[in-house]
Amino acid sequence: MEARPPKSVSPKRVNSLVMIEQEPETGLVSEWGSMPGADPIAWLLEGDNPSVRYFTLTDLLGAAPDDAEVVAARRGIMSYGTVPRILAAQAGDGHWEGRDHYYTAKYRGTVWQLIILAALGADGADQRVRGGCEAILCDAQDTESGGFAVSRAKKDGGGLHSSVIPCLTGNLVWSLIRLGMLDDPRVQHGVDWITTYQRFDDGEGEAPAGWPYDRWEMCWGRHTCHMGAVKALKALAAIPPDRRSPEVERTIAQGAEFMLHHHIHKRSHDLAKDSKRGWRRLGFPLMYQTDMLEILGILTTLGYRDERMQEALRLVAGKADAQGRWMLESTFNDRFLVPIEVKGEPSRWVTLEALRVLKSA
Repeated sequence: MEARPPKSVSPKRVNSLVMIEQEPETGLVSEWGSMPGADPIAWLLEGDNPSVRYFTLTDLLGAAPDDAEVVAARRGIMSYGTVPRILAAQAGDGHWEGRDHYYTAKYRGTVWQLIILAALGADGADQRVRGGCEAILCDAQDTESGGFAVSRAKKDGGGLHSSVIPCLTGNLVWSLIRLGMLDDPRVQHGVDWITTYQRFDDGEGEAPAGWPYDRWEMCWGRHTCHMGAVKALKALAAIPPDRRSPEVERTIAQGAEFMLHHHIHKRSHDLAKDSKRGWRRLGFPLMYQTDMLEILGILTTLGYRDERMQEALRLVAGKADAQGRWMLESTFNDRFLVPIEVKGEPSRWVTLEALRVLKSA
């Protein structure tokens, strides 16, 4: 039986919205903050979504980890709502939807549940969460290269060397770091795969040759898959700054410039066109897809403040409604084990991420 969410919201937390409104150098945030009635903080803090409540307290309101409300929200993530429902569907071997379908069972298999659990702030020390991490490291990681594969090598175990792909590697390295496994040598091996093999080609010059580039044309070719590049950069951004090696810093700089060169969501060779129209539709969770808000979130987390981000920032800010809420415009909900919000309705997750970005920008 799930624990019940808290019924009340601390008034002092709601009043802390002034922190967002008083940012002096960010025209976009100030413009949004001046909208009549644009006060979504109390809504984000409501008790039916402990993950959003936790991140609102810590990321938007700056509450300390030992704050009583933060501790309660953190505990709530594992006791009610989406996370315990996902964990309840896990099989005894740590997988969801079967060992051989950890990737292909979209979006119900093990890969996708770990991405969601990491995004929701699940406790990586929980036995069931750690079981899922161990299952995916055992079956999906190519032990030779450190990358993650879409198929399992039936003969020798681990991920099939020939089916390693960049978006999956980035997503799983990010998830495992978020779930507390940065110091695990296998996760470090995954980080090394990104710094060794991830490319940010822009359709100029010769296509890369050799493994893994000659196996997946859609991932590499002469123009690096934008989504694979985003997930790789997202994984490296999750590493604390004081833990980043020179190779990680170099790859972050290359990946960030790739995103900025595209003005976040544009075609670099024709900035009048979007890379994909769907990247203007904001969603959560995005799985292997991306959107302009996710990319902005990665760059602002890394400390980037660049004029090439401005159009995308304006587009994001302009999507807020009169109450300062953002809609869920894109979703895989009909394919999830556990539904997450409703398409076309105000989204706490998108609103949280939009406010994170605008606060940082």
